Amino acid sequence: MKDTIDLIGRIFLAFIFFFEAYDSMKYVTLTKQSMTAYGIHWHQDLLLWGSVMVLLLGATMMLLGYRAKLSAFLLLLYWIPLTFILYHFWKADTKLELREMSQQFMKNTAIAGGLLIVLANGSGNYSMKRLLATTTVSKTVEIALIVTMLTIIGLVVRFFF
Repeated sequence: MKDTIDLIGRIFLAFIFFFEAYDSMKYVTLTKQSMTAYGIHWHQDLLLWGSVMVLLLGATMMLLGYRAKLSAFLLLLYWIPLTFILYHFWKADTKLELREMSQQFMKNTAIAGGLLIVLANGSGNYSMKRLLATTTVSKTVEIALIVTMLTIIGLVVRFFF
């Protein structure tokens, strides 16, 4: 039962980040405008596409359970600063803005909590890690899997642009 719940939790977390990456790729102009509005002017293309790659790589690794602790760490490196940049509810001007920003801040904090649980506990038994650990796989095959994941991510990015 625990392994099934771990898998379902990883699926839910992964799809949050897949959607975040999809949204950033689909609405590049709006994303850049938002970055400018929040005062992020330094190399917007680098930051945007770098974050999309981190999101896709982290979400793919999380979904497959392959190096889930590393994926949780990568996604936390993106998610925590994003939360504090976008939802600084302590600077809200109106009660409505305070309410909306604090709700979004708490939602993102809960997602970070889920990532911390994965970081602490790993992927569980239903994972690519478990499959690779129970079979004899050479380092070459493991590297080929990583290259394949990166290629798929590259094709997804190319599909949108």
